[in-house]
Order: sequence, then C-alpha cells, then structure tokens
Amino acid sequence: MSGKSAPTKPYFFYGHRKPSQNRPVVYGGLFSNRQTLKDLQIPPPDSQSFDLRKWDPHHLSESPSPPPVHMPRQNPKLSPIARFIFDAFRKNGNTWGPPVVSELRKLRRVTPTLVAEVLKVQNNPALASKFFHWAGKQKGFKHNFASYNAFAYCLNRKGLYRAADQLPELMYSQGKSPSEKQFEILIRMHADQNRGLRVYYVYEKMKKFGIKPRVFLYNRIMDALVKNGYLDLALSVYEDFKGEVLAEENITFMILIKGLCKAGRIEEMLQLLRRMREKSCKPDVFAYTAMVKVLVSEGNLDGCLQVWEEMKRDGVKPDMMAYTTLVMGLCKGGRVDRGYEFFKEMKERKFLIDSTIYRVLIEGFVKDGRVGSGFDLLKDLMDSGYRADLDIYNVLIEGLCSAKRVDRAYKLFQITVKEALEPNFATVNPMLVAFAEVRRMDAFCMLLEQMKKLGFSVLEDLSKFFSSVVGKEDRTMMALEVFDDLKVKGYCSTSIYNILMEALHKIGKVKKALSLFGEIKDSDLMPESSTYSVAIMCYVEDQDIQEACLCHNKIVEMSCVPTVDAYCSLARGLCKIGEIDAAMMLVRDCLANVSSGPMAFKYTLAVINACRSDAEKVMEVMDEMLQEGCLPDDVICSAVISGMCKHGTIEKAREIFTNLVKRKLLTEARAIVYDEILIEHMKKKTADLVISGLKFFDLESKLKAKGCNLLSG
Repeated sequence: MSGKSAPTKPYFFYGHRKPSQNRPVVYGGLFSNRQTLKDLQIPPPDSQSFDLRKWDPHHLSESPSPPPVHMPRQNPKLSPIARFIFDAFRKNGNTWGPPVVSELRKLRRVTPTLVAEVLKVQNNPALASKFFHWAGKQKGFKHNFASYNAFAYCLNRKGLYRAADQLPELMYSQGKSPSEKQFEILIRMHADQNRGLRVYYVYEKMKKFGIKPRVFLYNRIMDALVKNGYLDLALSVYEDFKGEVLAEENITFMILIKGLCKAGRIEEMLQLLRRMREKSCKPDVFAYTAMVKVLVSEGNLDGCLQVWEEMKRDGVKPDMMAYTTLVMGLCKGGRVDRGYEFFKEMKERKFLIDSTIYRVLIEGFVKDGRVGSGFDLLKDLMDSGYRADLDIYNVLIEGLCSAKRVDRAYKLFQITVKEALEPNFATVNPMLVAFAEVRRMDAFCMLLEQMKKLGFSVLEDLSKFFSSVVGKEDRTMMALEVFDDLKVKGYCSTSIYNILMEALHKIGKVKKALSLFGEIKDSDLMPESSTYSVAIMCYVEDQDIQEACLCHNKIVEMSCVPTVDAYCSLARGLCKIGEIDAAMMLVRDCLANVSSGPMAFKYTLAVINACRSDAEKVMEVMDEMLQEGCLPDDVICSAVISGMCKHGTIEKAREIFTNLVKRKLLTEARAIVYDEILIEHMKKKTADLVISGLKFFDLESKLKAKGCNLLSG
C-alpha cells in the first residue's frame, strides 16, 4: 500500500440504507466522505450529462440557477429520487408534458413504492393522475396496493372523491382485485367529510365485487349513515349484516339505538334493545346514559323516562352522570317536580351532587313561580358545603323581582357584594326594571350610585336597560318617563337617545321621537349616524322630506353610511313627491355602500335596464321579482317612470301600469298618481334635453340677445 491513500469519491444512497449493528439508518440525500460540497468538482453549466447534484437543494444554494427545490411540507424526508421527480414537475410549471416525461425517463426504474411516496405528498390531482398512469405503462411495472391507496388519498384531498370512488374498477381492469382495505379507505374518507350517501354508494360497490365487510367496517358504515341522517339506509345495512355469519357487538347496537332515539322511534328502539339482550349484549350504564343524553337533546322526555325504566328492568344502577343528564333534561323541559324526585333519589344514594344540579333545579322552580322552593334548595346547597355562585343569585333575584319583592331582591344583591361575587348587569337589571315599573326613582338612582362604586359602566348599562325595557307601547312610554327623570341628574347619552327614538318610531310616536332629536341637537351630546338615520325615517313619516335630506347630508359629511331602513324610507319619500332622479341616485348609493342591499333596490336597477328593450321585458323582471316575494312598491314604479322617460315612451310606461292594475298589484288611484308623475317627469326630461341642445350649439346667448331686442322694441 502507498503512503497516501487516494481520496474516496462521493457516493450516494437512494432511500433508506438498511441498518446494521455499527451503522444506523441513513435517509436519502447527498453524502460524502469528510468532504464539503464546495470541494466537489461541479461540471460546467453547459454540460449535457445528467448529474444528480444539479437538483440537490443543498447544492443549489451555491448556484444561481435553477432556483432551489421547494420540498413538500407534508413529508420532509423524501428520498432523493422522489425529490428529483418533484423537481422535474417544478421546472416545467407543475404541468404534465413531454419535458416532464423526458426528465422522468432518466430514471433507471420506477417502483410502486416510489409512486406511492410521490402521490402521498402531491397536491395537484391532474399531475398526480398523469404520473400514476405513466408509471403504470413502464415495462415490468405493476401498481401495488400502496400506490393505489396513495392515489385515492391524493384525489380525495382536492375534493375529487367521485374519481377516487372509481379506483376499485381501475384496479380490477389492471388485473388486481380490490381488497376490503381499499373500500375501507374510501368509506373513511367519506365518513370524515360527512358524505353519507357516498358511504352507502361505496358499500353497494363492495357487494358488487363480492367483498364482505368485517364487523368493524359494518359499524363504520352504519355510524356514518346515522350521523348524516340516513337512518333507514343504516337499518338496511343492518339487515345485510344479520344475513352474514357475523356477531353483533355492543357498539353495533348502540349506533342504531342512538339513531332511533334521535329520530324519536322509541318502539323500534325498544325492539332493538330486546334483541341486544338476547345476544348477551346487555347495555351497561354508559350505554343507557348515552341514550338518555340523545333523547334529552331532542327534547323527548317521555322517551327518557321509558329508557330509565328499561335500565331499572335490566338491574343497571344509574351513576352520577346518568342522574345529572336526566335531571337537567327534565328541569329544562319544564318538568321540575319530576326532576326533583330524581334529585331526592340521588341524595338517598349518597351521591356527591354537583352545584350545577342545584342551579338547574332552582331555575326550574323560579320559572314556575315557586321562589320559596328555590330558596329551600339554596339553603340545602349551603348545608352541603357548597358556596352559591353568582348565577344562582341572579336567578333568585330575578324571581323575587318578578314576584314584586324587589326589597328582598336588593338584600340578596347586598349579599353578592359582601361575598365578592362580582355582580354584573344581569344581577341588577331585574331590580332596575322593578323600580322603574313602580316609579321608585329614588331607589333606582341609589342603585345606580352603588353600581358606580362597584365599578359598573353606568351609562353603558343604562343603554342595555332601556334596550331590554322598550318594545310595547306601555313599556316604551314607561322608559321615556324614567329617562325624563334620569337626564335631569345627568344620566343621559347618545346611545340612550337612539334607543328611545327608534322605539318611539316603531310605535308611531313620530313627533315625540323628533322632539328627542331636537333635544340631542340642543345638548352637549353629538348625534351619531344612527341618530340621523332614525331621524330620517321620522321626518319621512312626518312628510318633511327636506329635513330628511338634510339629515342624510349630515351623515355623508361624517363619512358614514345611513342604515338600510333609512335608505329605503328616504327613497320612498322622494318617489312620492316626484323626485325620481334623486331617488334613483339614492338607490345606487345604497347598493354601492351597503354589503347586502334590499332586494327591491336590486330589482330597481334591473327594471331600469329592462326599459331599454320593451314593456314585456320589464314585466318579465317583475314576474321574477314576485317569485322572490318582492312586491312592486313606490321605488319600483318610479324605476319604470325613470327608465321609460330615458329609454322608452309614455305609452309603454302606461302599458306596464295598466298590467299591474289588472293583476291587482297596483290600485287605480295610485296608477293615476303615477301617470301624473310620469307626465311631469317626461316634461322635465324634455326641457333638460332642449336646454342641453341650446348649450351645445351655443344658441342660448343668441336667444337671450333676441329676447332683449324684442323687449326694447
């Protein structure tokens, strides 16, 4: 041997090297013997010989071109050949073609394992399909189950599940019979995406191929069908299951039983329960609790009690969770007495009862007007070593206020303060309402002062209070009287004014709402866009369109947008006084500024556009509008006037109005009014055209001069 050993050449490993005692697993990539990549002799760029180093990502960082390979994030440990294939796709724009085929032909051979590796991380289904079929045409190549499964996953990732369902036929045509595993993959994919009918479609295909599912797969199919609302299909699958030499499991029965419970088919559920006992699969406490939970969620309390009796018949002792589920369901369903009976059973069995049970029972008793029973449970709760939470106190305070015992509710509120339970708006609102109803404004203001000391945002809470009070006329007038007393003491805000103005507008007290609008303008408060929006609707109903337009301009000056109701109200008001152009401009402004404008405004533009054709086209648009439940109103009729004055004739507009009168969509009186507006609008448009023509031909100055000469003569 010579003194100097020759430097060994770099060598490559494709894929994982088999481990040995002295050699761990080595992943694919470029490896060299104590040589850095910079020491390697790189051939010139114009060399046509294929060199694996050209596409290695570590080497490409040293070379300006081509750009580095973006490895798929799904599996960073791809083999070098898989990375080479991905780089071939990338260099050719991720589209299949002769350049890609030319690159792939440089590979000595392609194995099914390599195809599966590529398809597992490929997100382009068209490219994956081309590569899959190209690989299948190679000499001596046959796809295996792994490559077929990877192809199915690739198609499903991009939502091409119908194409994925055809893979069993593809396998069969290529001489490889699909196994149960392939169908299981498809069923799992559809089940995860809640595609119940596709699950059944794959199951039917399994039967055509003569493949019998295992019990596990039967359960998976029935579970997917039940969860997606196809209970009858699940029962038909169960009939097929019984025809096979297979034994039902507990989960098989429970899947169908829960589905029958959810559908309210109690008799069928009981029959299946009897079969479950016959098969020595007697349900345990967890199974019965699951049935009760499903029935409670569906509000089927009678079914709950039937299941409870079946549980007793089987000698199954209910646990804490079963009792809790049943008691809470009965209390929320209005059967608090029945729930209380089970509560006493829990106490007799020495269960550690959670405070949630107490809260639900107290809520049930208070809802029935039995506040005293609620306080008895509160005492029992405290005797059991629990500390009542704020929710329980809130329920009792609300119950006392409803029973006109607001002073006792106020004492209970003081207890929440002493125990540092941090009372909130839900705690004080029932008392505020009760004080307001009996006009005890001194107590009302005293409570507000205490709220301020406790850190409440009083003005915000007062806004919530007025929002909860207003509604009916008597409640709204009561809220207005309360506000008259509060604003003297400085408890007023723009938000409260907005709430009261909107409530007064809804009950038809427009004058009173406008007086509040005058107050807020004269005060130190700044009106908001919502304030002006309510004022617009009030002014329109008061037939003061000019003031309504001024409010709209104020909103525009504030760089805000009126509400949709304000837009609609102002547009109708402008149409009634014949300001057609202004109304149509407002319609366009609304659709431009509001994300979901009113349907009538959208059809307004469609009607104007249809006027370019003829009256029949306009009636087609109106027929479509009627199908959508939108009746022709002032804005739509004004759109007919605007469109026909611009693109049609008076006769065509009258033809449309006559048709609407015949179909009883328009009264004769309104048709006469629209006819007058139509004539006036046509005169205005004609005059505007004449003036525009005179200005265009510079005849306006000559006419003025001629008129002066005639006057002087």
